[in-house]
Amino acid sequence: MPWLYLIVGGFFEVGFTTCLRYVEGFRNLPWTAGFIACTTVSLILLEIAARSIPMATSYAVWGGIGAVGTTIVGMAWFGEPISAIRIALIIGVVACVAGLKAVA
Repeated sequence: MPWLYLIVGGFFEVGFTTCLRYVEGFRNLPWTAGFIACTTVSLILLEIAARSIPMATSYAVWGGIGAVGTTIVGMAWFGEPISAIRIALIIGVVACVAGLKAVA
C-alpha cells in the first residue's frame, strides 16, 4: 500500500506543477486553490509512504514521477519540444525509478 500512496502522490505532484503554470502570481484563485490542494495531498501521501519506504527511495520515486509527468504534460498540452533525446531521458528516469522500486 505505501507504493500506491507514493505513486498517487507523484501524480498529485504533476497536478501542482500544472496548476503552478496558471496561478499568475497567486492572483488566480481557482488555480491557486488547485495548487495548494494538490501540493498538500502530494506531500501528505509522500510522508505516509516514507513511513514504510526508505526516505531516499520514496523521495526519488516521487520526484521522478513528478518530473516525468510534468515533462509529458508540458509536451502534450503546452507545446514544449518533443525530441528523441527527451524521450530517451524520460525512459531513463522511468528505468531508474523502476530500479529503485526493485531494490527497495
